[in-house]
Amino acid sequence: MRLHRNLTFAVIDSIRDIFNEGVYADKAVEKALKRDKRWGARDRKFVAETIYDIVRWNRLYAEIAEVKVPFDRDNIWRLFSVWCILRGIPLPDWNQIGNVPERRIKGRFAELSKTRKFRESIPDWMDEMCVEELGEDLWTKEIAALNKQANVILRTNTLNISKEILQKKLRTENILTQFVPHHPDALVLEERANVFKTEAFHNGYFEVQDASSQLVAAYLDVQPGMKVVDTCAGAGGKTLHLSALMQNKGQIIAMDIYESKLRKLKVRAKRNKAHNISLRVIDSTKPIKKLHGKADRVLIDAPCSGLGVIRRNPDSKWKLQPEFIENIKQVQQDVLQQYSKMVKPGGKMVYATCSILPSENKHQVDKFLTSESGKDFKFVSDKEVFAHISGFDGFYMALLERA
Repeated sequence: MRLHRNLTFAVIDSIRDIFNEGVYADKAVEKALKRDKRWGARDRKFVAETIYDIVRWNRLYAEIAEVKVPFDRDNIWRLFSVWCILRGIPLPDWNQIGNVPERRIKGRFAELSKTRKFRESIPDWMDEMCVEELGEDLWTKEIAALNKQANVILRTNTLNISKEILQKKLRTENILTQFVPHHPDALVLEERANVFKTEAFHNGYFEVQDASSQLVAAYLDVQPGMKVVDTCAGAGGKTLHLSALMQNKGQIIAMDIYESKLRKLKVRAKRNKAHNISLRVIDSTKPIKKLHGKADRVLIDAPCSGLGVIRRNPDSKWKLQPEFIENIKQVQQDVLQQYSKMVKPGGKMVYATCSILPSENKHQVDKFLTSESGKDFKFVSDKEVFAHISGFDGFYMALLERA
């Protein structure tokens, strides 16, 4: 493999933005890919995957290169040189690279790889917390799986097309997919591709959604004609799935504290031809109180640490702080206490997170069930999804029923 200056400089600038300026990795990649319209698919793949690789393994590379955040430009070149050596990529004779101690880099890699926090490139506090909550064995397996690049998974929009026909249509656009066992609407791409440029996407035939995330809406046990509230809808991935499961019949009220996210959902719903969705901004307690005791189903896809989706957000390992996790647990319980009041007698509720921590998951459900607000609810079932077992994102979902 031969390195090209313009591609490499895009990577260097992006690493600077992510670690020194606090830019999110996906935004940095998006910006980098707009630098040169002449780049082909292979060039774009190199830029995106190299940025994510250096972000994912940043602690390991920084230890080997003996550099610390904030990185000056020379430090970033040292990180990049480590990446090249460990992947067997010949280093070009560029001024920015200089002399690179190849044998020492490989020796340090072998030495540091014996210790999990370096091998898996994670902060000390995260390693200690997850060992405490999950145990050594489970955490060791899970973080190794969470450091693997995530596959691109599509969810068929069954309002408009079947999975089988979608697969054939994508094949005509040179995108090959496979079915995913136990996920009735899912297709996994055989090779990464920009699916958002396809005719199938513009026709509303699919959404990009991880297989684990696709389990949540189905877990709510919705039926056509029901009144369903998606309380933390965001941009609406699960809302749109609920609409498909309900065959566009009944009513879905998608709520969020961020109006900007609901505006994105409105655009997506139009493309999906999902007509049974109405939007409500939670700007006070009134929208919640108006729905007390009126919903057949309530979905609480709660804000969380996001530890289950590190595969697709590797920079979260460095942006996440222990204080945030402690604070978000209080938010989770508050949301459960308040939003559960919308479930009518005989109705059901799902509490879900994309976290793998019991303190954000089962412990929150147990705490709710022993509270005044939870006394009328009974636990029906729950599901823990671990990346090292499923091959997909880490998730949790619990189904509760109101008496």
